[in-house]
Amino acid sequence: MAQSNELRVYGGIKLYAGTASMELAQKVAEYLGEKLCGRDIVEFPNGNLFVKLHSSVRGQDVYVIQHTAAPVHRNLMELLILLQTLRLDSAARITAVAPYLCYGRSDKKDQPRVPITSRLVADMIQIAGADRYMTFDPHAYQIQGFFSVPGDVLNASHILCDYVLKDLRPYLKDPVVVTVDLGYAKKGRDFAARIDTPIAFVEKRRVANDAKPEALTIIGDVKDRDIVLVDDEIDTGRSIVQAVNLIKENGAQRIFVTFVHPVFSADAAQRLAALPVTEYITTDSVPIPLEKQEVFGKRLTILTIAPLLGEVIRRAHEGRSVGQMFNE
Repeated sequence: MAQSNELRVYGGIKLYAGTASMELAQKVAEYLGEKLCGRDIVEFPNGNLFVKLHSSVRGQDVYVIQHTAAPVHRNLMELLILLQTLRLDSAARITAVAPYLCYGRSDKKDQPRVPITSRLVADMIQIAGADRYMTFDPHAYQIQGFFSVPGDVLNASHILCDYVLKDLRPYLKDPVVVTVDLGYAKKGRDFAARIDTPIAFVEKRRVANDAKPEALTIIGDVKDRDIVLVDDEIDTGRSIVQAVNLIKENGAQRIFVTFVHPVFSADAAQRLAALPVTEYITTDSVPIPLEKQEVFGKRLTILTIAPLLGEVIRRAHEGRSVGQMFNE
């Protein structure tokens, strides 16, 4: 017991959740053997938000769990106001836990007269009061450089890989991992290495500032093979539609789609459900409404990130290595 107390620089763990991530936060709390702390979040008729904590967090180690997918600006403002409330109540350390971080695609000036909005989001999170941050699988890993506070950028593909390796790999015919574009090539190679398969790539080009990519060709062999198609997130689903159609045109057999963040904007779920995909495998980083789950029938598998996130929070609180969890 004495050794444990020596490791704890701060007070006890305090877990808070925004309205967007209540279910995930409850699972994390159960993993840690903690209770979610009470708070009121009220939206006034003019759209302004008001936050009040039910108890003091003075001197405590506080974690705020809130994804920032749609409705993006409501969820982001909830996170920022929660962070500032905790800072003003004299929390010893505050960690912003955003399983999905918004504006991840706006990470560079790739044309004249455009913003780098992911840098702006990082600045706001810090200014609001965060001493640390945690997130999963950002679209562009260079956003780590936009934060001047330390953080843990976690990789949920370990969870997806373990599922594929245990539940799918023994039954796949000549499997090959395919990345939905060349930007995901490095993580795709890691995925393929872990499940011991070759890799292929969809070459894709985005021709305008909208969300309509154009799939061009496949680099690699997919003919008469089962496919594990990997990506970090599915937003509108158009990239997956083009990739699946292209893979099928090249003679592939069954297709399994794995991705971390089920953003599912607009009618993406219906678009995906219409594809000849055997199974979709994702996580609960962003909750999927029941009506969207139902359109997939039994073809949707949702794996929870809660135990991984809970263990990282425990290790961060106790001052222990997170990398050791992944043999890093």
